[in-house]
Amino acid sequence: MENYSKVRSVEHPSVCPFSVPADTPEVRVKDGSKIRNLLRFALGRMEAKPKVDEEGEEVSEADRGPPGPPARPLCRQLVFTASGKGVSKAITCAELVKKRIRGLHQQTSLASNTLTDVWEPLEPAAGLDGLTVSRKLPVIWILLSKDPLDQSLPGYQAPGRCDNLWPGEEKEEAGPYKRKRGTGRGGGGRGRGGGRHAGRPRDIYAPC
Repeated sequence: MENYSKVRSVEHPSVCPFSVPADTPEVRVKDGSKIRNLLRFALGRMEAKPKVDEEGEEVSEADRGPPGPPARPLCRQLVFTASGKGVSKAITCAELVKKRIRGLHQQTSLASNTLTDVWEPLEPAAGLDGLTVSRKLPVIWILLSKDPLDQSLPGYQAPGRCDNLWPGEEKEEAGPYKRKRGTGRGGGGRGRGGGRHAGRPRDIYAPC
């Protein structure tokens, strides 16, 4: 393909396989998307934020004063979708949302998109024809719902504990890291001047 240059790439996306309301947010995860921005949008649509004062303490209902303009209503369902290299990032976002908002039901569906690449020759006078290459990309659709879903459908995952997905956090809370005996500098290994015979005079053998 050294004699060709890619002119354009056209992706034919698949249709959402879930029967969800029309106002359900759909988060399209791409390879260059930042997880921080995706989570901020997803949690902002599904999680209610408590009001806090200047000192960071939560304000009670009686002290909030007159109500302000109506905020955007929270949604009961949210869809993550990604294709190609963004599939793993979409799975990560869904797991982080489930860790933050407990009790979410999940429905996962796998599909494929068609990506068409159009190549044109670098030198048209050479007699080369243009090329059109089509390939398949894996696609994932993840539905997170606060309401129960149909458990008979394939890809359903019931709410459960997510503590076992982050074992490192429990280890950090258990206590500081302790170094094993006999390892590292100054340990009880075969070092300089160490051993059970340290400090004893060496035997001198004279030739017979």
